[in-house]
Amino acid sequence: MLPPFFYTEFVSKSSSVKTRPLYLVGMMGTGKSTVGPRLAARLGRAFIDTDHEIERRAGRKIPDIFEAEGEAHFRALEVEAIEIASSNAAVIALGGGAIAQPGMAERLSKQGLVVWLKADASVLLERIGSGASRPLLAGLDRNAQLDKLQALSEERRPAYEQAEIVADASHTADAIVDEIVAALHAR
Repeated sequence: MLPPFFYTEFVSKSSSVKTRPLYLVGMMGTGKSTVGPRLAARLGRAFIDTDHEIERRAGRKIPDIFEAEGEAHFRALEVEAIEIASSNAAVIALGGGAIAQPGMAERLSKQGLVVWLKADASVLLERIGSGASRPLLAGLDRNAQLDKLQALSEERRPAYEQAEIVADASHTADAIVDEIVAALHAR
């Protein structure tokens, strides 16, 4: 009998998935920060939320960063947070616009496995609530927020469509986790 390290399972494509980051991408309100910890626990991995990491490192909330220094500065902090997080074989939740930054979709695909949590703008609007804590929606009425979500979804769609796995984010968090785990096992 061969020692366990000779078994083909350890060199299969699916085993390489276990050693690379798993990125959760999608619009705000798709549940990345809710699904991420559950998925990480199910897979026996760490969970990293890049938005939380940005806030921790900057010592202030994202809306404050947007207001004081603008979106371009926030995006630079976001790239840095993603780069640091990518050194782990963790489940990593990215901000909604992160993957749409120039070259980011390609970089993520090379470093790990990208999972798109996909939902209609009406579902997102329902989950977001007032939108006051979302810099791109703050100060807009509900109709304008819906229009903004639809426009952002369409603008970011080409980047999101580069994901290797697509999960229906209109379901419960546990159902989304089940769908992702099933897709991972099918790879």
